[in-house]
Amino acid sequence: MEKQFDLLALGEILLRLSPPNNERIVRGDLFEKQVGGAELNVVSGVSLLGLRTGMISELPDNALGIYAKNKLRFCGVSDDYLVYDGSRDARLGVYYYEGGAYPRKPGLVYDRRHSSFCRIGTAEFPEEMFSIARCFHTSGITLALTEQTRETAVEMIKRFKENGTLISFDVNFRGNLWTGEEARACIEKILPYVDIFFCSEDTARLTFGKGGDVKEIMRSFTRDYPISVVASTQRIVHSPKVHTFGSVIYNSKEDAFYEEEPYREIEVVDRIGSGDAYVSGALYGLLAYDFDCRKALEYGNATGSVKNTIPGDLPSCDRKEIDRIIANHKNTGRQAEMDR
Repeated sequence: MEKQFDLLALGEILLRLSPPNNERIVRGDLFEKQVGGAELNVVSGVSLLGLRTGMISELPDNALGIYAKNKLRFCGVSDDYLVYDGSRDARLGVYYYEGGAYPRKPGLVYDRRHSSFCRIGTAEFPEEMFSIARCFHTSGITLALTEQTRETAVEMIKRFKENGTLISFDVNFRGNLWTGEEARACIEKILPYVDIFFCSEDTARLTFGKGGDVKEIMRSFTRDYPISVVASTQRIVHSPKVHTFGSVIYNSKEDAFYEEEPYREIEVVDRIGSGDAYVSGALYGLLAYDFDCRKALEYGNATGSVKNTIPGDLPSCDRKEIDRIIANHKNTGRQAEMDR
């Protein structure tokens, strides 16, 4: 049966407030308003590349909720499975982001406790939702927020899996939400359901206690669990404004690793959401090209790298632009300064 959606994701939608022009939170008087959130960033990127995506979340039934919904629609993400909190305590989670410049690092302040999303439950969604997507995605951030979001995420993973849906999971560890021990205990319970697993080398070592090199670590996850694909990003931070970005992807059925030359000397405008952009590109490559890990690698590295050059959490590149970037990355000869 043909599925209505290529990808559905469960996650919190956040309001982001940032002082402009590298100003400090403690000193500046203005904030620029945007929206973001790990899973929203992923489905937005996949939608811009050309697949049908939707977001599962809960928003306050007020002007901020409408603002967030409109941002979803602008990226081509379906709002069919947004539910709205009409209570007096309804609120949209907020985070404040301050850009950095060497030697000052970027900074974050979260104000997301008791948001409307923290009360989300599966009973708010129709039964048919669990059978209409090719792939379901969520992250460790959603598992870590509250006991309620954890229970909802785990139940949704199981119900989507029962209906033959691929399960994609990004560890996305955040030390301000839970400890490594808590993350490991929870995530290891859902890994038997996961088909596509995103976990950086550092997170694998710190959270799961893995040893060996990155390839040994990736292969070990597929020995312990029935995971088909493991992807691990590799970022070198030369300074807040200069990064190198690449990844390794492992296909367990082929017992094959996929790598390419990383994107070097990226001019970083805003790194927030670049890991999510990588996930979106990798998922697009897998879903659009019948689990072609080479395509997943190329699209993931390109979308993750380019997101660093774009302000805000959300990606903004369509497939034509990403295809040009991939072609230029492979081209070792002279390149034009401008696309025209």
